[in-house]
Amino acid sequence: MSGGRNSIRVLNVAEKPSVAKSVATILSGNQGLRVRDGRSRYNRIFEFPYTINGQSTNMLVTSVTGHLIELEFEDRFRKWHSCDPAQLFQAPVRKFVPSDKLDIKKTLEEEARRCQWLVLWLDCDREGENIAFEVVQVCTAVNPHLTIRRAHFSALIDRDIHEAAQNLVPPNKFFADAVDARQEIDLRIGASFTRFQTMLLRDAFVIDAGNDERNLVLSYGPCQFPTLGFVVERYWEVQSHEPEEFWVINCSHKSDEGISTFNWMRGHLFDYTCTVVIYEMCVQEPTATVTNVRKQEKLKYPPHPLNTIELEKRASRYFRMSSEHTMKVAEDLYQAGFISYPRTETDSFSQRTNLHAIVEEQQGHPVWGSYAQRLLDPGAGIWRNPSNGGHDDKAHPPIHPTKFSAGERSWSQDHLRLYELVVRHFLACVSQPAVGAETTVDIDIAGELFSASGRVILAKNYLDVYCFESWGGSLIPSYVLGQQFVPTSLTLDSGVTRPPPLLSEADLLSCMDKEGIGTDATMHDHIKKLLDRFYATKDANTRFSPTNLGEALVMGYDDMGYQLWKPYLRAVMERDMKAVSEGAKSKDEVLETCLHQMKSCFLDARLNKVKLLQAMEIFFERSNRPAGEEQHTSREVIRPCGLCQESNMVLKQNRDGNFMVGCLGYPQCRNVVWLPGSVSEAAVTTNICNSCTPGPVYLIQFKFRRLEIPPDYNASHLGCIGGCDEILRQLIEICGTGNRTSARGRVPTASSGSAQQSNSRQGACIYCHQGGHSSTDCPSQFSGHQGARSRGRNVQQSDESTISCDICGAPCALRTANTANNRGRKFYSCQSQECNFFVWEDSLNNGSVGRSGQRSTMRASASNSRQGSGRGRGGRGAARGAGVTFVSATGDPVSGRRILSNGLTRSAWNFSVLAVAS
Repeated sequence: MSGGRNSIRVLNVAEKPSVAKSVATILSGNQGLRVRDGRSRYNRIFEFPYTINGQSTNMLVTSVTGHLIELEFEDRFRKWHSCDPAQLFQAPVRKFVPSDKLDIKKTLEEEARRCQWLVLWLDCDREGENIAFEVVQVCTAVNPHLTIRRAHFSALIDRDIHEAAQNLVPPNKFFADAVDARQEIDLRIGASFTRFQTMLLRDAFVIDAGNDERNLVLSYGPCQFPTLGFVVERYWEVQSHEPEEFWVINCSHKSDEGISTFNWMRGHLFDYTCTVVIYEMCVQEPTATVTNVRKQEKLKYPPHPLNTIELEKRASRYFRMSSEHTMKVAEDLYQAGFISYPRTETDSFSQRTNLHAIVEEQQGHPVWGSYAQRLLDPGAGIWRNPSNGGHDDKAHPPIHPTKFSAGERSWSQDHLRLYELVVRHFLACVSQPAVGAETTVDIDIAGELFSASGRVILAKNYLDVYCFESWGGSLIPSYVLGQQFVPTSLTLDSGVTRPPPLLSEADLLSCMDKEGIGTDATMHDHIKKLLDRFYATKDANTRFSPTNLGEALVMGYDDMGYQLWKPYLRAVMERDMKAVSEGAKSKDEVLETCLHQMKSCFLDARLNKVKLLQAMEIFFERSNRPAGEEQHTSREVIRPCGLCQESNMVLKQNRDGNFMVGCLGYPQCRNVVWLPGSVSEAAVTTNICNSCTPGPVYLIQFKFRRLEIPPDYNASHLGCIGGCDEILRQLIEICGTGNRTSARGRVPTASSGSAQQSNSRQGACIYCHQGGHSSTDCPSQFSGHQGARSRGRNVQQSDESTISCDICGAPCALRTANTANNRGRKFYSCQSQECNFFVWEDSLNNGSVGRSGQRSTMRASASNSRQGSGRGRGGRGAARGAGVTFVSATGDPVSGRRILSNGLTRSAWNFSVLAVAS
C-alpha cells in the first residue's frame, strides 16, 4: 500500500498494542486502514495514509509491550555467591533485549529499514520517554538516517491524538537519563542488600513467610524499605503507647430552641486533684455568663484537580480499593478512552484546556447530568475556574473524564466507581465552594471558659455533586452578649488517651508523597511489594501492620544506628533524579554520588550485621541447618584468588569458629589462608592495602583474645593477609593458626594432602625452581643440625657451647640470627615442644635468662614490630628482609613471595619470630 509517490514512510511505535490500535483507528478514521501481523502476534502493524502538516505520509503503527530493554549485571556477577555483594556497587552492567521481546525487536528493525521517520507514541512521562529511547536505539542501529519525533498526548481521544500528530517534537533525553539513573541505582542497591540480607538470615533462622522457606528472598529496595519504615514506625508508636487517664468538665444547656454542648477551653487535665478543685468552684458558682457571640460566614472549598496520588488516596478512602488495583482500573479506563492519562503529578489545568467542553459531555448522564447543566448555566452562578494545586509535571494535565459513559457493559463495579469518582471530582473542582453560617458562643463559669459552636449550610454548591464529602454541623440556640443562665448539666468525666491508629493506605501514600518516596507511577508498586514479600499485612480497613519479618529487619537496621529504613536517603536520590530530568545534573554525577553514599551504608551495615541477627532472634528460632550452608551468610570478599584466577577469596569461619580466607571456587579450588587461632572476631573493611598485588586486597579488622596473645600486642588490629603485614605474621607464628590449634594442638606437616598435589601440579619448586620435589621439601630450605627448617634462612645453627633450658633442663644450642635488625646476634633456644625457652646470648651477662628473658625479649620484639609495621603496611620492608609470607593450603605463597614452611615445631616458630622481630 502506498500513500503517494512523494509520501514519507513513517514508523509509529506505541507503548501497548491497545494504544497502537486506538492511535491508528483515530488517525485513519477507519478509512483505508489495513492490518497485518508482525513477528510478534500480539504486536500487530496498522497501515494507512495520513497528512502531517501538509506532508503526505504512509503511516505504519505498531507497538512494544513496556520496556524493550532490560538492565542486568554481567553473567559472572549474576550468581549470588559469585562475588562479594559490595562489588555490585561497581560491577559492570549491560543492557539487553530479553528473549520474550526479540520478536518485537525484529519487527522494529524490519520496518525501520524501510522508513524515513520514527514517531514515538510512548506514554508521556519519564518511564515512557525511557522506553522511547530504547526504541530509538533499536531502530537507529539498522537505519541511522531516521528522523525522530515525539508525539505528546494525554488522552486517547480524537482531539488529543490529531493534535499530537500535527505537533511533533524531539524526544526528551533528560527524562530518559533520569530513568536510567534510577534503574541502575535501584539495581545495584537492591541486589547488594538483598543478597546480603538473604544469605545472612535465611538459612540462620526458621522463617515462616507463607512460601517455600528455602527459596525465600529477603529483598531490599531503596523505596520499599522506607515504605516499610513508615508502617513499622507507626506500629511502634501504637505498641509503645501507655494509656493515661485524664479528666474533663462537660457542660450543656437546654432551652426552648434546643440543646447546646459547651466544651471546656482547657481541653482536659491529667491532674485529678486540680480538676476536682476547679470543678467544685464551678459547682459552687454555676451561673454561666455569655462573654462572646461570633457569627461569620464559612467556606468549604472543593478539592484541587485530581492527580495520581489523590486518586489512589480517595479510592482507598471511599471504596477501600488498593492503590495497585486503582491504577489497574484507571489504566483500563484510559486505554478505552474514558479518562485522561492516570499517571500525573499535575493538579492544575492549563489555560488552554477547554473545561466547558468536558462538562458539556456529561450533561446527558442520568445521575449528575442535571448538575452539569447547572454548571454551564451562567444564571446559576456556580461555575468557578479550578484552583491551582501548585504541581505540574509538564507532561500531563490532571486526571479528568475524556468521554461520556453511563456505564459500559464490560465494566466491573470498580470501573463504575472509579469513573464516577473522576467525573464527580472534575465537576466539583470547577464549582463554587459550599457556604455556611457559623455561630460560636463563649461562656464563663466561675472563671472557667467554655465554648460551643453550630453551623448551618447556606449553599451546598460543589457538595451537591461531590457526595463523598460532607460538612457536618448543627444549629445552636440563640444567645446574646451578657446573658446569664444555669447549665442544665455540669459533670466531671474521665477518659484515657488513645494511641494513633495504624496507617491506612491513604495515610501511607500521604507519607510517601510528603517525603518524596517513589513517584506517582510507582508508589502503589512499593506498597504491593511489602505485602508480596510478607513484610506487612493489610486488614479489612486497609490499615497496615508489619509482620515479624518486616519488624525484625527494620529493628536490626535501627539498632545499627543507620537510617536505611528512613525516607531521607531515598528522598535525596529522588530530588537528584528530578534534577537529571530537568537537565540540572548529569546522570553520571548522580550515579556516582548516590552509589558512593549507599555503598558506605552497605559496608557499615555489614560490619554491624550482628544487630540484624540479634533482632531476628527476638522473633524467630535459630535453624538447625548444616554449618556449610551457614557459611554462606558471612562470606566477605578479601581479594581475587591468585591460584584459580576465576573466583574470589572470602572470609569464612569453620565449625570450630576459627577464621580463614578461602576461595569461593571450592572444592575445585582449595586455596586457603589460615588466620591466627587467637582471632575472636574478623570483619572485612573498605580499606585497601597499598602494597599487595594483585588487588584489590581488602584489610580485615581483627579482634584477638587477650589471653592468647603476648601482652604488648594490641587486641584490635587492622591487618592484611596479602603478605605485607608483619604483626599478623608474628601472631600466626606465636599463636598458630586456627586449623593447627583446633586439631589436637599439634602442628601438621605441609607434605600431606592437597599441598603436595598442588605443588606437583605447579611443576618447579618456587624456591630453587627445580623439579622433583615440593617447596616444603626443598633442600635449599634446610640448614644446620637436626635438619630443622628455618623460614627464609633467618637463623643459622651453630656448633658452639650450650646452656640448659630453665624449663626441662635439656641443652639449648647456640644459634645465630640472620635478620636485618639482628644479623650475627647469638641466641639460645630449647627444641622441646612443651617449653618456649629463648634468650639472647648477650642478655646472659645482665642475668635476664629463662622465661623472664623470653618475656623481656618478646616485649621488645612486639614494640619494634609495631613501630615498623604501620598497622600492617609499613612493615613491608621487614617482611621482605625476613623472606617470609603467608602460606595457602595448596602450599603456594599467597602473595607470590617466599613461603612459610609448615614443618617447624611450635617452639621453632616462637624463637624464629622473636629473632626476626628483634
